[in-house]
Amino acid sequence: MNRQPIYEWTGKEYAFEEHGDDWYFALGIIAGALSLASLLFGNFLLALVIVTGATTVGLQAAKHKRTHHFAIYEDGLAIDDNLYLFQDMRDFSVLEYIDPALPPALSIKTNHLLSPHILVPIHDFDPEEIYAYIEQHLPEGMHEETLLDRIVTYLRF
Repeated sequence: MNRQPIYEWTGKEYAFEEHGDDWYFALGIIAGALSLASLLFGNFLLALVIVTGATTVGLQAAKHKRTHHFAIYEDGLAIDDNLYLFQDMRDFSVLEYIDPALPPALSIKTNHLLSPHILVPIHDFDPEEIYAYIEQHLPEGMHEETLLDRIVTYLRF
């Protein structure tokens, strides 16, 4: 069965900020100093966690944003090849940012354990039009910025 999407667009995964060599150098110095202090105090596990965490942060910061395919169907939202059904979603909100460089985003809270929150940038369509359609399937909820969102924005990964 070939289904036709009601809305369909492509968009970038997240806002990417280029980090210079000095940012990675500072990350390495801080991680090295913390892991060395942990080793001096005999806490080998903490040193391993610090090195692993710093490596993960560095690799995540070096990633470039991918372009994804988004589509809204009668029964759910598709991101690339993954379909999230409306029946598995709790509520939604359309977020509009003060910064005009950031596109409006569709924020959806789901019942999935591994993806409890989906944030989709809205391109090429009026956010009010998307809102009106999703509102027929889901209740609107309050979707405020989480502590993790604030930390990521502050550290600018």
